[in-house]
Order: sequence, then structure tokens, then C-alpha cells
Amino acid sequence: MGKKEREEQAAQEAFQEELRRIKLPRGIQVIGVLDQRVGGSRSLVRCMDGKTRNCRIPGRLKRSLWVRPGDVVLVEPWELNQDDKGDIIFKYSKAQINLLKKRGLLKEMDEFSGF
Repeated sequence: MGKKEREEQAAQEAFQEELRRIKLPRGIQVIGVLDQRVGGSRSLVRCMDGKTRNCRIPGRLKRSLWVRPGDVVLVEPWELNQDDKGDIIFKYSKAQINLLKKRGLLKEMDEFSGF
């Protein structure tokens, strides 16, 4: 087995591991689609519970989590203003989105444009 084959195998294993461990919503967390970037680390997100929240990316994730309009993200609403504000804590890849659709967690995703 050559170096290139080992690298391809390692990449495939990493991809499979990513699909095995998908971050699912827990407690008050909801899945949403990023509508618009407002500025700084803030964005408007349409959540699956029917509310549009002004969400921010926490400081620990600012450099590692890059989002664009249309991305599917995991949102944790704030304790005080649950209907208006929240934090973006995870961004789903395309493969993870497809797996979530197969599991039935994104049934309402058809209502959102672009999918």
C-alpha cells in the first residue's frame, strides 16, 4: 500500500467517523438555517421552531466556525431572550444534513428555500 492509498483510506475513515458522531439538538437547542450575516459575529437564523433569532458565534468558536447564508446550524437559545437571541454552536456539513434528513429530523427543511 502506497502513501497515496494510505492518505485516501485515512480521509475515508475520517469522513465515516464524522457521519457516526453527528451533534443532535439536546434540551432547548434547535436546528436552523442561516438567513443573513448582520455584522461582527452576528447572524439572523430561521429556526425549526418557527422563530427568527439574532444569533452570535461565541468567542471560543469565532476563528474555527465560518458560516454563510444557507448553512444549516445548531442554535442554543439564550436563557433570558429565548425567542429573540441565541448562540450558533455547530455547523452541519452536507453529508450530515443528508443523514439528518434520512433520520427525519429535518422534515420541515422543505419549507426553507434553497434545499
